[in-house]
Amino acid sequence: MSFATTLHSPQPLLKDQTPLFALRVGSLAARPSLVAYRRGSFRTLTIGDGLVIGAKSGRIGSFRCFSALTPELKTTLDKVVTSNKVVLFMKGTKEFPQCGFSNTVVQILNSLNVPFETINILENEILRQGLKEYSNWPTFPQLYIEGEFFGGCDITVDAYNSGQLQEQLEKAMCS
Repeated sequence: MSFATTLHSPQPLLKDQTPLFALRVGSLAARPSLVAYRRGSFRTLTIGDGLVIGAKSGRIGSFRCFSALTPELKTTLDKVVTSNKVVLFMKGTKEFPQCGFSNTVVQILNSLNVPFETINILENEILRQGLKEYSNWPTFPQLYIEGEFFGGCDITVDAYNSGQLQEQLEKAMCS
């Protein structure tokens, strides 16, 4: 299966020059909505192909935290982790890890000769924050095997040292 991850960064659409991103994984795309809050008013912008394709405004009485994991991002992440046997969400790429923990997991997977896909979470803040909610895990890297969250670096290292990781990966590769 061919796998490619690209990020589309259109020209900034807001006065403060905040760049907006869309995540594209193969033929799947997640387009973010941006919620701006100021003095009791909000404005939601839905971004598509570098243009605002939907907008709405309103007033709210109190400020509440919002989820970075939109339904669209959840659907995209579901498709990504289930369409690949092994996926590593990491800082950097497998060719150029930008974090020691990410590098450790890449080296473990490479030593086991396991085919795996990587997604660089440093390129997209919406993806990075949404993944923390998706997995209920606050740090990176995040390893998924057969659509299920396996763990971060420490769990992966422990499972590798005990042989549990090799067993789970062999089972995944044979299914």
